[in-house]
Order: sequence, then structure tokens, then C-alpha cells
Amino acid sequence: MILAKAEEILTIGEKAPDFTLPASNGEEVSLKDFKGKFIVLYFYPKDNTPGCTTEACDFRDRHDEFSNLDVVILGVSPDPLKSHAKFIEKYQLPFLLLSDEDHQVAEKYGAWVLKKNYGREYMGIDRSTFIIDKEGNLLKAFRKVKVKGHVEAALEFIKSLQS
Repeated sequence: MILAKAEEILTIGEKAPDFTLPASNGEEVSLKDFKGKFIVLYFYPKDNTPGCTTEACDFRDRHDEFSNLDVVILGVSPDPLKSHAKFIEKYQLPFLLLSDEDHQVAEKYGAWVLKKNYGREYMGIDRSTFIIDKEGNLLKAFRKVKVKGHVEAALEFIKSLQS
């Protein structure tokens, strides 16, 4: 497998890669289903881990503000739908979680990367968020996201577009 750098994969202003994934509502969801709305597409490593839980709950707590700006939030991880269902129920998440078990979508967005932890190398999700406009074009890519303050930064970016 040849991995291109994320910057080579996506270009701001161009069409965001379309996809279809199973969603926590039991349906197949495609990016094109949300044409006419802004999309916050965020990739996270794993349900019910500390950083991922904090990030999901931060999106949950600001969900109404995003909704009022005509924004759909979609979370994506390699976890199966069963795990997503428990995660949503436990934390009352008001947005869809998508299951990318074969990490094909994460690869399209450059979020599937070689990671290192305690000297061990493995492939995994690089916490990333993408803002997509109402026509499906990529507006912003947040890479190597640090959870603290990230949701606020995404929200402020979207607000800046509308002012």
C-alpha cells in the first residue's frame, strides 16, 4: 500500500471525496445526501476512549449552535455500528456516527496514517476534521487535532464564513 501525504490527496476548494458508509441510524449515508448543508466530518480513533469521548461530547454540547448555522456533524471511526450504538446511548450523542471498518474513507481523506506509540508502529486514524460547504467542496482541513478547544475552532470557522 502506497500512502500519499494528506496534502496531496485533498485540495481546499475542490470537491470533497464522496463516500457511502453504514450509519448509526441503520441507514447507508453518503456525503451527497447532505448537499445544501455545511458538513463537519470528523475522524476519530475509537469509541469510548478518553480523547474521543471528550471530542464527541464537545460536539454534542455545541450541537444546537452548529444546527442553527445549517451544519450537519458526522463522526467517522473504524468501530462497528454496535460500538457506535453504545457510544451514542451512553453519551446521548445527537449526530450520526459512521462505521469505516475497512478505513477506505479515512484513506480518501488522508486520516489513515502510520502511527507510533511506545516504539510500536501501526496504522490508525489521525484525529482530523473537515469542513465541507453546501456544494460538497472542501473548505478547511484540521489535521493532528488536539481535542481541547477544537470544537470551538471548528464552530468559529463556520461562523466566519457566514458573517
